[in-house]
Amino acid sequence: MFAKNKKAWIYGLLFLIIAFGFFLRFYNIENTPPGVYPDEAANGDDALRANETGNYQWFYPNNTGREGLFMNLVALCFKLFGINVIALKLPAIIFGTLSILGTYLLTKELFKSSRMGLIAAFLYASSFWAINFSRISFRANMLPFVLVFSFYFLFRGLRTKRWWDFAIGGFIFGVGMHTYIAWRVAPAVLLFMLIFFALSRKNFFKEYWKSILLFLLFSIIAAFPMFLTFYQHPEYLETRSSAVSILSPEINHGHPILTFLKSFSLSLIKYTFVGDMNWRHNFPPYPLLDPLTGMAFLFGIVLSIKLFFQALRSRINKKIATIHLEQHAFLLLWFFLLLVPEFMTGEGNPHALRSIGTLPVVIILATFAFEYYIKKLESTSKSYKKNILTIILLVLLPIGIFNSLKYHVFWAQEELVATSFNKNVADIYHFVETLPKNQEKYIITSSNTLIKLPIYIFTSHDTTIKYFYPDELNKISPTDLSNSIFIFMEKDKKAINYIKTKYPQLTFEEKDYSLGSKFYILK
Repeated sequence: MFAKNKKAWIYGLLFLIIAFGFFLRFYNIENTPPGVYPDEAANGDDALRANETGNYQWFYPNNTGREGLFMNLVALCFKLFGINVIALKLPAIIFGTLSILGTYLLTKELFKSSRMGLIAAFLYASSFWAINFSRISFRANMLPFVLVFSFYFLFRGLRTKRWWDFAIGGFIFGVGMHTYIAWRVAPAVLLFMLIFFALSRKNFFKEYWKSILLFLLFSIIAAFPMFLTFYQHPEYLETRSSAVSILSPEINHGHPILTFLKSFSLSLIKYTFVGDMNWRHNFPPYPLLDPLTGMAFLFGIVLSIKLFFQALRSRINKKIATIHLEQHAFLLLWFFLLLVPEFMTGEGNPHALRSIGTLPVVIILATFAFEYYIKKLESTSKSYKKNILTIILLVLLPIGIFNSLKYHVFWAQEELVATSFNKNVADIYHFVETLPKNQEKYIITSSNTLIKLPIYIFTSHDTTIKYFYPDELNKISPTDLSNSIFIFMEKDKKAINYIKTKYPQLTFEEKDYSLGSKFYILK
């Protein structure tokens, strides 16, 4: 029965996996993460201003500069669904969910195996690392999507030789220029792959030179607006990354090699040993991958390196060209080159966000290891072969349950997570919503955050709210003190005493919410 309806079973399972992945990314999105991080708020603020002014930009220079596509998509969501947390995070959720499909398609195309595609899709759908970032409004969420789909159409084009596969793949690849700075390393993957395509395929350049030019042309067309923007504003290319590079004497302290080795080692161990220590990015100190996927990835990359060198040796010594050379060169180049934005930066490593471009290939390498052992079992005895689906489920289901609970139950209830995402801002919003609409609300923010912005997003242009940084308190002049309230994000004694001295009739109160969230009021 399964054999007769194999395609229907595959598509049905794929649909269920994608639906499961979407659920994990969308469920309780207004409360987990328990707040809006300032970088998310900055994206929302740019989107709001773009909608108000009609000035949608290819590059937004605020907040150290960011490619504009993600902010423009957030702006579209604000127009369609209103100014709220769901609309702010919806592009990240959508790209995170579509990347599940892209991982399936690419894995299936690379290894000609629907089973491997489904395993990879499930691992991606249920990965804590992938779930977490798909629920944060960061433009980096577009990078895995761009990589898996552009590479999928490229490899499909190599198989079908249809021009539109190369055109679509090239265009999606060029869109990467509008996503996240780490994409700028990705062209090196394809540049080096030209060598291995030529080694693996007879008369590669003679047969595919038009396709290569077509892929390049459509990439340039898609990326051209950003190229033009950088030409007109070369200062936009001066990002913070140069200041934290391991090549900087301020970072390496005169020991560039030792600094490189340390940074590279930290970048590698985060997958299976010690992870990103930032609570926004991970559940520290645990690695990014669950134990089973982590072991599979470790085995997968070692096996991939072994097969790559075996295939390369056969090609050089025996003139035997195999598809293994192309496959494993691609996976290894993708992994190590997209790791460059992390290990070439000497700050905050291990860093799950800077290395997000490696997320799909890490999943594919883990899938490769799982498939290796599945084939071993199938060849061992007929009983194993008959029960292989049960064995796969017994391995994968615990992974899905483990990561789901890890994110939605354990990580979500950590006080340090609430602090990392400024939960007290969300609590301030909920408190503000309980106040009379005509009451004047003065919100005194921290001097070093974009705290105004999340409240602005949450409260949808409430004109009774006025925002002040601590050094702006002399500008406060209530029209009716009895109908005014002062809300302090932090227990800034200097700011609180200034207002109390100016208006001694006010009383102080501390608001204490769940997960250690606090703010302070004078009324």
